[in-house]
Order: sequence, then structure tokens, then C-alpha cells
Amino acid sequence: MKYRLTKKYIINSWEVKLFQIQATASFGVVIKGELGGYIESEKNLAQVSGNAWVSGNAQVSGDAWVSGDAQVYGDAWVYGNALVYGYALVSGNAQVSGNAWVSGDAQVYGNAQVSGDAQVYGMVELSFGFFFGFKSKADKLSYIDIGDNQLIAKGKIKYENKIEFY
Repeated sequence: MKYRLTKKYIINSWEVKLFQIQATASFGVVIKGELGGYIESEKNLAQVSGNAWVSGNAQVSGDAWVSGDAQVYGDAWVYGNALVYGYALVSGNAQVSGNAWVSGDAQVYGNAQVSGDAQVYGMVELSFGFFFGFKSKADKLSYIDIGDNQLIAKGKIKYENKIEFY
């Protein structure tokens, strides 16, 4: 067991009680005794394997799951049926929700929102806007909706006031 739920809690905007976590062992960059972010229950954060951690004011609730070496921090929210795993990072004011997956080396930060059935993986960085992903049989495609602008592209995408293809 790598963490415990403390008695300290917050009530989020959906009136769900989230408990602050505390490391009961040192792992990765986390030191035993360190206070973390807020989760609804142990079903939200891997307890045994990997170095997954929730820190800062980050919140994980619902059936959302953080595992592997994933990190959720800052003021980020992960909720619904969302999965954050691998070496993925979710930070800032980012939100991951619905049935969305964030995995691999993907980074979702700033005011980015990943929702629906989106799958963000590989070396994708998303720092602004909304991301909805889908797959076809032939290609892996990505869709970004930035205000009135829309983009559908193959490959890895980095968007931070500009779009770069790798």
C-alpha cells in the first residue's frame, strides 16, 4: 500500500466528498508522509503498482482511474470514466472526463479539456482547447476544436497557440 485517505476532505462542485491522500511509503518522486491531492476513494488511484500520484489541488472522482506512472497535479480534474495511465501527465486547470483515455507520454495541461471517447496517447501535448479523439480502421486520427477553428489530422500534435506536426 502506497497511500491512505486522510480525514481531511473537500466537497467538489458536484457535492461529492473527496479525501486528501497521504503517502505511506516512498516511491518515484513521492516521499513517505507527503500529502497529495484529493480522490473520492481508493478505486481512483492505483494503490500497489506503479508510481501514479495525485497532488496539489488535483481531484479524481467517479469511476476515473489513475495508474502506471501517471501524474495528476495542479488544479486538474479527472472524473467520469476517464483513465489516465502510462507516463501521462494531467496538470494546470486541465479536465479529463467522460470515457476519455490519456496515456503513453501524453501531456494535457493549461485549460485543455479532454472528454467524450477521446484517446490522447503517444507524445501528444495539448495545452488549450477541447480534444475529442476517434479511430478508424486505417488511421489514428485526432480532432481539435478551437473556437470556430477545427482540425482533423494524422500523427502527433502539439498545440500551444500554434499547431505542430511531428
